[in-house]
Amino acid sequence: MVNIIIGLILGTIRQAAPLLITAIGGIFCEITGVVNIGLEGMMLMGAFSGAVGAYYTGSAWFGLIFAMFSGGLLASIHALLSVKYKGNQVVSGVAINLFAGGFTVFMLKVLFSQAGNSPIAVRFPTLFKESVFEMSGIVFIIYGLAIGAHFFLYKTVTGLRMRAVGEHPLAADTVGINVEKIRYFGVIMSGVLAGIGGAYLSIGALSQFTKGMSSGRGFIALAAMIFGKWTPFGAVGASLLFGFATALQGILQQHVTSIPPQFIQMIPYLLTLLALAGVVGKAVAPSASGVAYDKNDE
Repeated sequence: MVNIIIGLILGTIRQAAPLLITAIGGIFCEITGVVNIGLEGMMLMGAFSGAVGAYYTGSAWFGLIFAMFSGGLLASIHALLSVKYKGNQVVSGVAINLFAGGFTVFMLKVLFSQAGNSPIAVRFPTLFKESVFEMSGIVFIIYGLAIGAHFFLYKTVTGLRMRAVGEHPLAADTVGINVEKIRYFGVIMSGVLAGIGGAYLSIGALSQFTKGMSSGRGFIALAAMIFGKWTPFGAVGASLLFGFATALQGILQQHVTSIPPQFIQMIPYLLTLLALAGVVGKAVAPSASGVAYDKNDE
């Protein structure tokens, strides 16, 4: 029983990590006033690029750079459509998700002549190896980045400007803040951080990319962002909650055979729906979230 409890705690920490860093990315984006439904696609692209980069370079760190770059590249497309051309932010995000799903499968066939998964790649170093506390090193990086994100958003001038742009872009523009530039930064950072979340999946938790391996985690990360009320520390708590549900699912599948596994696999998604049902209406998004800004229209 003790081993099960320890396994559940450590599993919660591991399962929360990719949700957390992706949720932080969503905060960076939405706190500046841009909705990013495309986090799922950016996460998936990060997972693919991380595995490919690690496979060809023989270094998980280069794989991480590949993942961050690919996530940031997709995010820059979303920024271009949403900020510069003031397109529908939800439609842009959905298009990115669809593109990432198809592109990764296509590139698997091109690079490796198979559509299901990539070859085995180098993964991040494991700490406390061959013990019950075994943990990928990237997990510690992710939680460190979450702490850093809090101080960046609430203790720096840039963070203050980001929050100002998300709450009242006209007022921010009036005092000389470049609204477009700040929003570009927030959106691109969301892709970079989602790419790290994807890299955790492919070269942190595993050693290869598999088709559709994000498995809706980008959307759960969005839920964690909302449940955490658009704050980094709030996202930590929400991600741990959803991570607990995923870890519990894994343990139940191992020890409970009387319940069909399909019902057990539903636990993280049901918890996401219940959490959002309880928090929606209470959590208040940044005032300008989802609203394109054009000072000529004011």
